Amino acid sequence: MSTSTIYGSRLAHQVPANRPPAPRRAAKLPTVVLLLGAAYCLLPILWVITAASKTNGQLFSSFTLAPGTALVDNVVDLSEYQGGVYWQWILNTALYAGVGAVLSTVVSGLTGYTLAKYRFPGRSAVFNVLLAGVLVPTVVLAIPQYLLLAKFQLTDTYWSVLLPSILSPYGIYLARIYAAAAIPDSLIEAARTDGAGEVRIVTSIATPAMVPGLVTVFLFQFVAIWNNFLLPFIMLTSDRKFPVTVGLYTLLNQGNTTPVLYTLVITGALLSILPLVVLFLTLQRYWRVDLLSGAVKG
Repeated sequence: MSTSTIYGSRLAHQVPANRPPAPRRAAKLPTVVLLLGAAYCLLPILWVITAASKTNGQLFSSFTLAPGTALVDNVVDLSEYQGGVYWQWILNTALYAGVGAVLSTVVSGLTGYTLAKYRFPGRSAVFNVLLAGVLVPTVVLAIPQYLLLAKFQLTDTYWSVLLPSILSPYGIYLARIYAAAAIPDSLIEAARTDGAGEVRIVTSIATPAMVPGLVTVFLFQFVAIWNNFLLPFIMLTSDRKFPVTVGLYTLLNQGNTTPVLYTLVITGALLSILPLVVLFLTLQRYWRVDLLSGAVKG
């Protein structure tokens, strides 16, 4: 018997052929970093939930994360404050964020599709200008926007918050990138060959293919407008037109002289988060559908 045969038979006895591979050792450092990041994001939310359930006395005397028993009472007091002005602020915020995000999504989708699928002089220059607009902080534009709208006597109106929210350079950038990747040029050419007009192509082919990207643009813009503070703070003077961010800020300032309002501010902040949570849970299915459809395309 040869040496190689003897050596192979020994290996066969020492190493079972069907033994599963050794499990890979989990990377601990990334896991720890992710846990720290999750704690950093979730602890403030946990504090808001527990603080909203406390009375004003418990808020300053009890343990920070200890829950209280006054959540329902705080919600009732907040609803009754100045005739329910808080819910007026919520409705105003829903109007600003909902209408502004829808209009911004439409403008971003059409502009992004045009920049991705049409060839015209100056296209690259237009896209570069829009891309540069992504780098400009919105804080820098607030004062010029106020001066411009003041010329048209639109300050302290709903339009003063809606109009600046329609154009989103970042939304146009996302829509352009998504349209270039999700809509093949051959599909558009085939539709044109079959006699479809440009409007029909946009409504029947481009829009369904861009739904996950448009949902992403809508969510980003909705959250940005919902959390926007500086623009409505500059534009509006009537408290009945305030969004919830500016309204809670006014309550917080009044809390310096009336400490009982602190619990109302915290409760209002907690309630203002809930619509965003519901919106994300409702629209996330579009991302799942897009991932699944991409997995079966060949």
